[in-house]
Amino acid sequence: MLGKILVFLDEIGLRTRLVELPNPTFLPGIDVLDGVLLIDESKLTYPGDVLHEAGHLAILSAEQRRKMNHDAGADPGYEMAAIAWSYAAAIHVNIEPSVIFHPAGYRGGAQAIIDNFAEGRYIGVPILQWLGMSLDTKTAREQQNVHPFPHMLKWVVD
Repeated sequence: MLGKILVFLDEIGLRTRLVELPNPTFLPGIDVLDGVLLIDESKLTYPGDVLHEAGHLAILSAEQRRKMNHDAGADPGYEMAAIAWSYAAAIHVNIEPSVIFHPAGYRGGAQAIIDNFAEGRYIGVPILQWLGMSLDTKTAREQQNVHPFPHMLKWVVD
């Protein structure tokens, strides 16, 4: 599964590197250095966390990404956008949302996130739309021939 995630991230232009991380990190086996996702497979507890952290990087400009180190998710609004982005990415690469939204994450709210997305209640989509990355259902319908979220117009902010 990690291989599938890494291929996708490479295809959309997000940089990753498999490394040995000697020190504890915010998420086991994952760190960010100058906008590159560093992944230590031996310490990685949940492969879906890689996709979620990639979402944090994807919603930043290229300049902001290059300056990002360690914790990419301090802003609550961008956290919601990264949740939406990672859900769309999971659907796109055919990974079960429960891989990203696992019971150990999201302060016990992972199942609620999965349930809401399954019912079409998408948190974070207004921010993705503001960033020009996706459209809500109403806006997509108005624009004709454009698919709504979880379809993405682009995976990475320019």
